[in-house]
Amino acid sequence: MKPLPWNLLPETAARGDDGGLMIGGCDVQELAAEFGTPVFIYDEEHLRNRCREAVALFGRHATYATKAFLCKAMAKLAHEEGMSLDVATGGELHIALSAGVPAEHLVFHGNNKSDQELRAAIDAGVGRLVVDSFDELDRLDRIVAAGRQAPDVLLRVTPGVEAHTHEFIATGQNDSKFGFTVSTGIAAKAVERALASDSVKLVGIHAHIGSQVFRVESFAESLSVLADFAEPLGLPELVVGGGLGVPYVEGEEAPTISQWGRILKDRAADAGITATLGIEPGRSVAAGAAITAYTVGTIKLLDGIRNYVAVDGGMSDNPRPVLYGSGYETFLPRAVGAERPLEARIVGKHCESGDILVRDAKLPADTMVGDILATPVTGAYGHSMGSNYNKVLRPPVVFCAGGDARQVVRRERLEDLLITDLG
Repeated sequence: MKPLPWNLLPETAARGDDGGLMIGGCDVQELAAEFGTPVFIYDEEHLRNRCREAVALFGRHATYATKAFLCKAMAKLAHEEGMSLDVATGGELHIALSAGVPAEHLVFHGNNKSDQELRAAIDAGVGRLVVDSFDELDRLDRIVAAGRQAPDVLLRVTPGVEAHTHEFIATGQNDSKFGFTVSTGIAAKAVERALASDSVKLVGIHAHIGSQVFRVESFAESLSVLADFAEPLGLPELVVGGGLGVPYVEGEEAPTISQWGRILKDRAADAGITATLGIEPGRSVAAGAAITAYTVGTIKLLDGIRNYVAVDGGMSDNPRPVLYGSGYETFLPRAVGAERPLEARIVGKHCESGDILVRDAKLPADTMVGDILATPVTGAYGHSMGSNYNKVLRPPVVFCAGGDARQVVRRERLEDLLITDLG
């Protein structure tokens, strides 16, 4: 019955004179009319403030994890606010460079980098390569021997910490496809090899325990392991990754970036870590900055069974509910403060019974076909993980600030679906 919790909306969210939702000084209903639906609507000030929080504590060692949300406008924004950027594929590298981000402010990740990606990263002059395996060290031996400069690298280690998150986004446990395992002695062997190699310049250790992590204790456990392993090496850098969770639904709470960062620094000092600490927030920068607006196309009220509300998007613009069982809230931007007594399942337009956006949604009683319906906290892993399933066109991305809205990613067109189709 309660209205949407206000803390789930972007930072500049406000009610207009008519009770409708404003973001960045722009009316959401008007944005939906101008740009169509579905549409990702971002609060640019929210994005900038989250970047500034991270930079205030870590400077350029605050690195934005671009997998959460990346386009040229976002890359420019994070760089303008003083963050470095991490990229994990040749595609992400290409977008960041195309946005004008200096290569020395890029960190290149990935558990299975190709020779082509490694050559591209080294040739561009990326600031750091995060090495993930002995096979990657073999590749770098060949590439550097062919006449390239040895890159500065961080070795990714798995500290053996359970992150208490979904198994698909947990990465710090011993059984992981990522990194060199500390407990087995493999990480120590990797350090020994890297220090003896002419193909890499080892400057630090990297670890990441997972994504959507709420327990500060998990990060503290990781720091304890890293202190024992990394501090005796005397390397100048220690990156503890990202993974800070954000609230998606009523009742969830998470530390702010500032709170998390201060805790990390305090725990590192307590553990005797003298290396420069680095972090890689992604979700906590982008997720809460955006909402996704849809148009209601069908309402089915099945007495004694369930109510279905179908919108013009679905698993193609937000696959997280299907992949992880992720929860979201729903509301009508025309009445953002309204009570929500109508219980329904919000579904998309795809030919899948599993195409569910919100399993147990709450909506105003007067919800009708043609209404604009929105889900908050969709700024991370919606645009990035989206698809063209059923050949649905990908939504546009709009940045709002100071009453102005600018489209930074246009909606796909039908002809875009044929760009790679050779017939």
